[in-house]
Amino acid sequence: MSAVDSLSLKEARRLVLAAQGFANRRPRAQVQRKHLQQLIEQLGVLQIDSVNALVRSHYLPLFSRLGGYSQGLLDEAAWSAGRHRRLFEYWGHEASLLPLALYPLLRWRMRRAAAGQGIYSQLARFGVEQRAVIQRVLQAVREQGALGAGSLSTRSERAGPWWDWSAEKHALEWLFAAGEVTVAGRRGFERLYDLPERVLPAACLEHPEVDEAEAQRGLLRHAASALGVATEKDLRDYFRLDPADSKARLAELLEDGALQAVRVQGWAQPAYLPPDTKIPRRVRASALLSPFDSLVWERARTERLFDFRYRLEIYTPQHKRVYGYYVLPFLFDERLAARVDLRAERAAGRLAVHAVHEEQALGEAGLATLAERLREMAAWLGLETVQVGCRKPTGMRLKALLG
Repeated sequence: MSAVDSLSLKEARRLVLAAQGFANRRPRAQVQRKHLQQLIEQLGVLQIDSVNALVRSHYLPLFSRLGGYSQGLLDEAAWSAGRHRRLFEYWGHEASLLPLALYPLLRWRMRRAAAGQGIYSQLARFGVEQRAVIQRVLQAVREQGALGAGSLSTRSERAGPWWDWSAEKHALEWLFAAGEVTVAGRRGFERLYDLPERVLPAACLEHPEVDEAEAQRGLLRHAASALGVATEKDLRDYFRLDPADSKARLAELLEDGALQAVRVQGWAQPAYLPPDTKIPRRVRASALLSPFDSLVWERARTERLFDFRYRLEIYTPQHKRVYGYYVLPFLFDERLAARVDLRAERAAGRLAVHAVHEEQALGEAGLATLAERLREMAAWLGLETVQVGCRKPTGMRLKALLG
């Protein structure tokens, strides 16, 4: 067992950053499939979100840790029909891309969904009341292959928000939650659904059933490894487990010695980490982070770790925004040192920096590193220039560095 029984906040940050892949060396040459696969297996989950102010959010965590890479590599791992498929879509931490190895650990969630548990009440009710529609849609998928909801809809008007879905869309989402269909690919951002046996490797589908308790312990162990050090609520949130399940499984893991309790400076709740955890002496990393990055997606934890209160203001009226529409935290020197409001203005071929907000003084080294990360992001997105529109002193200094 590890001798660690208490951690300073600085030690906790280093553990978290290392667990989240920021202590890994970047590939010296071109990023390859193996680099993506190793990182995704370390993280365990990439959250999917429709916002496209820069690029779809699931692409950004890999860029933040690996630097510029071909987005086609992730598309191939997630949605290819060939031997390079390594991921599947399901409800992990919200809508997510997950390593195939986790598929058996989520079958219990699919079984619960089929029984109307752990899903929206409206969708659960649909599953009971609209069996004929569900069977009709499933038969269409069997006969026609990968289908989007739009191609099945019997409505003439455009679909609205989730509560205004067509019956066919509801049926597909129920079938997806229940594991009776999976995502074969995407057309734009639209999911294309097909039968799991036509999409996923046989080894996934033929894996012996894992009972709920064992599967939940496996997910908690993976969360603990990916988080470095975490409270019970942090661990539960990573794969969105129910509180009662999480607390019961955590007690079992502690009894078995698979996890160890630890105190973290300033945290009111006890924390947990894998045994034999080694604390890095330093983590040298700098990155612009997606709002949906697993380092920062749990806002209370982000505040606890980094003294950084983070809220996405996309849905806040413009006149009430404090920092901007699509603000990325900037990781530098083991802290979240700044916030950068960014937009990919593709028609103009530029990465637009609308605002830069320092949490503490970045200094020349921090500002120069931010300029480097912005150039790197622009190149990765295929944008020719970085344009700084922030008129604050920090923005003007950044503009000078970017030329």
